[in-house]
Amino acid sequence: MKRLTAWLLLCLWQGIASATLTIEITEGVEGAMPVAVVPFAWHGVDAPPPQVADVVAADLARSGRFRVLPEKDMLSKPHDSEGVDFRDWRALGQDALVVGSVKPNGPGGYLVKFQLFDVLRGEQLAGFSVPTTASGLRLTAHQIADIVYEKLIGTPGAFATRIAYVTELEGKGGVKRTSLRVADADGHNPQTIVSSTEPLLSPAWSPDGRRIAYVSLEQRRHAIYVQEVLTGRREQVTAFPGINGAPAWSPDGRRMAMALSKDGNPEIYVMELATKRLTRLTNHYAIDTEPAWSPDGRHIVFTSDRGGGPQIYRVGANGGTPQRVTFQNGYNARASYSRDGRYLTLVTRENGQYRIALLDLDKGLMETLTRGELDESPSFAPNDSMILYATRYGRRGVLSAVSVDGGVRQRLALDVGDVREPAWSPFTQ
Repeated sequence: MKRLTAWLLLCLWQGIASATLTIEITEGVEGAMPVAVVPFAWHGVDAPPPQVADVVAADLARSGRFRVLPEKDMLSKPHDSEGVDFRDWRALGQDALVVGSVKPNGPGGYLVKFQLFDVLRGEQLAGFSVPTTASGLRLTAHQIADIVYEKLIGTPGAFATRIAYVTELEGKGGVKRTSLRVADADGHNPQTIVSSTEPLLSPAWSPDGRRIAYVSLEQRRHAIYVQEVLTGRREQVTAFPGINGAPAWSPDGRRMAMALSKDGNPEIYVMELATKRLTRLTNHYAIDTEPAWSPDGRHIVFTSDRGGGPQIYRVGANGGTPQRVTFQNGYNARASYSRDGRYLTLVTRENGQYRIALLDLDKGLMETLTRGELDESPSFAPNDSMILYATRYGRRGVLSAVSVDGGVRQRLALDVGDVREPAWSPFTQ
């Protein structure tokens, strides 16, 4: 039990704050693509709404794959194809150009138009008109950035997705309050899902992005809950004696893998959510925990110390004999799959430091991506381009992100409090 407690304490690194996350790009790709995002024209008589182009430009810049032209360096500011002189933008060394406009569209509504151009070829790559509302302007801007990213990079953007994370703030009398929060991928529009003076752990998004499973100790015992993000309605899924931890949704959303110690030792179970029927997948005297599903739903990877130290194992989703997956380094834990199933991201220990690594499952090669001393809880972006994780910066818990090639790095921090346990949402319709 001492070994289990020590392991769990590593995952209980707590962190509540009301401020939004702020993002600092600490490293970008050399030779990032130069792109100009012209301020969108406002075709209205009232005061203009917040500038959509600012959000688009910020999204592209924080990806680390684009070098966004400052507005002060622009020779002209067109808002549609008729005003574009490609010679101006070629002279400024730009590869791509985004222009657009916003106009009123009924009570409380807007119509956002934008066009994306290949400057070198003088061709339009995309152009859309998007109806939206005042509250939906930021989401519209993120969606525009997603389109630009996909057209220029070739893979879908993830700017319109969301992140879940746990925060902790010490209040009066030294009482710590922990909150599970959801925010846009750029840290804006934070929403508190649940708040407690007891720990909240292991948030996990449902495949449709509408619900979050998490572990709560608010009744002074472990319990797994599922909560709707929009309505706040929640359901207790398990509250067995002992550990109820590490919930993980199946790709079809019908089943949930979890770690339970109801029979004495932490083992991996799968629950049919409609009937609450449990299937036990592992049966070993070691600690088995932290399950994660393969994208095809056929396998589950999990952490086990059955070999003498924490390593990643894989078992069939309907049972079978577990097979060891990781062999490099003496500690590997908290694995999860990329969307294409080719990679695992995980926590590995090197020279006494806990860092985020990427394992190529076909080649069996593992690459360490981060440089911290206590990096944990890695979560793939839904387009597999970045990995979000928790770390320490100074004396505070913060979130960071690193690209899968290690070339792009970001730091996300609250003005106050600690942040931990990040989970990146899936793509949603």
